[in-house]
Amino acid sequence: MRRSETLLFTSREADGHENETVARTLRAGLVRQFASGRYGFTPTGYRVRENVISVVEREMDAIGGQRISLPSLNDSGIWRRSGRWESFEGEMFTLENRDGKRLCLAPSHEEGVAHLVDGVVRSYDDLPLLLYQVESKYRDDHARNGLVRTKEFTMKDAYSLHASQDSLSRWYERVREAYVRIFDALDLEFAIVLADNSVMGGSRSEEFVALADEGTVSLRSCPARDCRFGVTDESPRNDLSAGDACPNCGSRLEAGDGIEIGHVFELGTRYAEPMGLTIDTVDGGERDVVMGSYGIGIDRLLHVLVEQHGDENGCRWPDAGADVGSLAPFDVSIVPLEYDGDLQTIADRLYEELGTDTLLFDDPDRTIGERFAESDLLGVPWKVVLGNRYRKTGAVELESRDGETRTVRFEEVAGIVG
Repeated sequence: MRRSETLLFTSREADGHENETVARTLRAGLVRQFASGRYGFTPTGYRVRENVISVVEREMDAIGGQRISLPSLNDSGIWRRSGRWESFEGEMFTLENRDGKRLCLAPSHEEGVAHLVDGVVRSYDDLPLLLYQVESKYRDDHARNGLVRTKEFTMKDAYSLHASQDSLSRWYERVREAYVRIFDALDLEFAIVLADNSVMGGSRSEEFVALADEGTVSLRSCPARDCRFGVTDESPRNDLSAGDACPNCGSRLEAGDGIEIGHVFELGTRYAEPMGLTIDTVDGGERDVVMGSYGIGIDRLLHVLVEQHGDENGCRWPDAGADVGSLAPFDVSIVPLEYDGDLQTIADRLYEELGTDTLLFDDPDRTIGERFAESDLLGVPWKVVLGNRYRKTGAVELESRDGETRTVRFEEVAGIVG
């Protein structure tokens, strides 16, 4: 995209915010705040979020997930049948329509999935199933820490349906392993914490908690990357302190803050039983469907990525591997010393070759320093610098977001940054 035609929301200053990560997110122009707990995503923020979603979709599809989309506006009836209308209503946005019917904006969709498959899933032969969506959720939460705790947020929520508890346990582990692959692909530091099922119900759950300088929970975690044991103050086992031996591998636990980025639940028949979701069994009987529920906070991932990978110059984004590549809003920026004459000609030629995931700084009013600073603030992985070296030798300078620079022939650029 040409800088002169691109709507960017970057800013040199973002003062008065809770912490550096929130300020950096706003300085990079990824989001704009509308009100407490409500954010709009800009074109660049949307690009990054879509790249993150692509990583999540890749792993969910790989384990047999089928994507769905459920309405956010729900009748109160299915929530009353499950028994969660009363327990969730404190954080649930509720309203009444013109006919006097009570409605809510769904904070999760266990009831919705049970309704979706009711009457279609009839036999043990129809199971197991893994259904997932990436949609907005709504909770009247106490907003804080930017995208970490908001009233409207994007979530990947998945639901598995089974004929037996053994099947649920196997699929729980399958989704759990997929979550590890997702967070590894995003190059995140995280711990896996035994958790309370709370208002969700069921028998077993675990949280994936990213390490953070300023988080929402106090975390004691194992530093061994292949262990990832963690415990918070809300965990069923919360008697472990920093310096204690990790119960999994023996390493010494370290204290810090954390942000929950994912949660997996074994729900059992918690929702199927009150909603009458049953299947015919192999022996001709009937039994309740067994369910699991699995969530990832997409917007929270964006915040954690900015915190764990960013630096004093702005955002940095990991490479998520096959089919996705860098999570950055642009793969490369073309930075001419000045956009006119021979440098304009070669910049345009290179832009046509590299494609639309390139940001061409063609705005003549910006200095070379401003172009460099904006590229770094956005976290663009590569800068192609066109200056006096090109005029003298025909070579261009490639600079990575980490500051490594090399000189290459013009013809080599696409093969390196493409």
